Amino acid sequence: MGEMLSIDTLDQTGRFSAYVARPKDTPSAAIVVIQEIFGVNAGIRQKCDHLAEQGYLTIAPDLFWRIEPGIELDPDIESEMQQALDLMGKFDQNKGIEDIEATIRVARDAVGGGKVGAVGYCLGGRLAYMTASRTDVDATVGYYAVGIDGLLGEKHAIARPLMLHIAGDDGFVDAATQQAMHAGLDDHPKVTLHDYPGEDHGFATESGKRRSPQAAELADQRTAAFFAQHLA
Repeated sequence: MGEMLSIDTLDQTGRFSAYVARPKDTPSAAIVVIQEIFGVNAGIRQKCDHLAEQGYLTIAPDLFWRIEPGIELDPDIESEMQQALDLMGKFDQNKGIEDIEATIRVARDAVGGGKVGAVGYCLGGRLAYMTASRTDVDATVGYYAVGIDGLLGEKHAIARPLMLHIAGDDGFVDAATQQAMHAGLDDHPKVTLHDYPGEDHGFATESGKRRSPQAAELADQRTAAFFAQHLA
């Protein structure tokens, strides 16, 4: 279903690749899929394909292209998990947001100026929050986002709908951080938080040891309804 696309950086000094999945019919809206720390791997491409089946033009940019372009890692392989963590440590998140913004512009042009959403996972969940506060994206979803407590100072800039799925037993997001997220965001008129008690980080991955089918299906149903409402 998918194909590869090349996107220019905002400052026109580089180009990065992106995976694109197109729906059968002409899309009226697009969604940018923001990778985990494992690159645009098979799981992220499957996320794109599923969203395309729902009628959206879907684009997943390779955000690690400045470090190791085209990297695809498997979180169930310990050495590759460590490699992913190392890449995350080298990753410039501000540059990543610029690349996401460039992707949003390409996506918006591709749907004739229509609406564009974004959904991210893990590191991508954090970037989804930053995308909601720093770009003109129309609606955003973050799954098990990391370090949101350190970004609460940006919440005033969130002007369009944002949904965050929180894993209750997240090994990367402790209880104090989750409490800070609720304290900082529960009263925000544009933000919706959903908790998944007992679930660990990565519960909505498409396959592998981390997937928790019941929680994944519930979260994905909520995401589908969210985008259907806000990208219409």
